[in-house]
Amino acid sequence: MARMPRPRRPATVTCETASLPAGSRVYAVGDVHGRLDLLRRMLRLIVETDRGRPPAHRFLVFLGDYVDRGPESRGVVDTLLTDTPAGFRTVCLKGNHEAAMIGFLGDTRFGAQWLGGGALATFLSYGISPPHAPLPLRDRLHRLQTALRAALPDDHLAFLTNLPTRITIGDYLFVHAGVRPGVALGGQTEEDLIWIRDEFLTCPLPFAKVVVHGHTIRDAPELRSNRIGIDTGAFATNRLTCVLLEGSERVFLST
Repeated sequence: MARMPRPRRPATVTCETASLPAGSRVYAVGDVHGRLDLLRRMLRLIVETDRGRPPAHRFLVFLGDYVDRGPESRGVVDTLLTDTPAGFRTVCLKGNHEAAMIGFLGDTRFGAQWLGGGALATFLSYGISPPHAPLPLRDRLHRLQTALRAALPDDHLAFLTNLPTRITIGDYLFVHAGVRPGVALGGQTEEDLIWIRDEFLTCPLPFAKVVVHGHTIRDAPELRSNRIGIDTGAFATNRLTCVLLEGSERVFLST
């Protein structure tokens, strides 16, 4: 009897073997969280760094969490919409904070969780002050929802609503939070891509791509065999981090 062929295991890649196609260059930027000042500094740093490199297909990838915590969420979104450097293909991914903001616009039940994640700074950046009257939480959330719907420009709403959750370039997968181990990359859920933490961070096994992510704050960029983490807590530390990828090269830029 002929033997049944064994199912092929998906190929894996590690940081030691990962690379980009020739002629491609990627700048991936971690969680901005309302720090427009640091975003502007980082964009200048990227342009200066790129100036001395050969022509290439250049990607500028933002890993999500543009709003909340820092003082200028509105300004960050404006800049991502209208003022990124020319000559780069800019890709803005969805973070869990953008998902919470969009969720709140449709259902006030998302409000308590979002407020606990630093949403007050976002309301203030759009010119919305919390109600001062001693109202029940449900009524306060309804007033905030109504005010935000009125204050949010149409292009901001479209931007926040249509953010993709991933992009693959060469041997790298760019997402906000990470991936669920044991699940094929094509089968990952949005919830895991923007929310996962411990199961992903503690996994020592290689994935089909090296995962470049933010979401989890560290004192310095994390370079592991299966992932690169670049959330250095910009809103609190003043350190916004970017990883430059070209060929098999990796360079970290920081404000």
